[in-house]
Amino acid sequence: MTNDTLSKMPSPFQFTPPKNGPFRFIAVDVETAAYDVASICQIGLAFVRFDGAIETYSTYIDPCVRFAEGNTRLHGIDAATVRHAPTFLEALPELRSFMEAHPLVQHSRFDEKAFDAACRHVGMPILKSIWTDSVSVARKAWPEFRGNGGHGLANLKHELGLHFRHHDAGEDARAAAEVVLKAETVLGAEITMLNATRQLVFDF
Repeated sequence: MTNDTLSKMPSPFQFTPPKNGPFRFIAVDVETAAYDVASICQIGLAFVRFDGAIETYSTYIDPCVRFAEGNTRLHGIDAATVRHAPTFLEALPELRSFMEAHPLVQHSRFDEKAFDAACRHVGMPILKSIWTDSVSVARKAWPEFRGNGGHGLANLKHELGLHFRHHDAGEDARAAAEVVLKAETVLGAEITMLNATRQLVFDF
């Protein structure tokens, strides 16, 4: 094997999910490097067990594009941060197998759109996953927030007493998971997370 061949091989990426799965659902959040939604530079996953316990995983991603100043101001990630990180193509296979095995939660549809766009950009199929939007869940649980700060994570952080660092993918994923769990308490019913071949439904 030549040095040129070695230089073109994907760098190793090892995804180590939490033990004691499967999980009830996984909350997902991404940060992007630029205005192109495909330019994922951080992925956060919050694994929610059936007893409500949450374990968070995150990884930086080399987006292989120039960082926009506005994006970096928002999340603090730049080219130096991701210098030794895997590319999306390198990280996707290990993440895919786990994400496709569980229902996914996102706070707004941005994260699903980013994954779809990033998959297409690298010539890979999009995830075969069922997604639900925790913004919709929050609207059902707290309709009084509409027009009064809204149902974005920034306002929910204040209204629900959540503790997280906004615009960090791992922390935002955990916050989205906590929104779902708190909403279920308010609504008095679980949001049924079915397997990946069926639709998510609300039990209320």
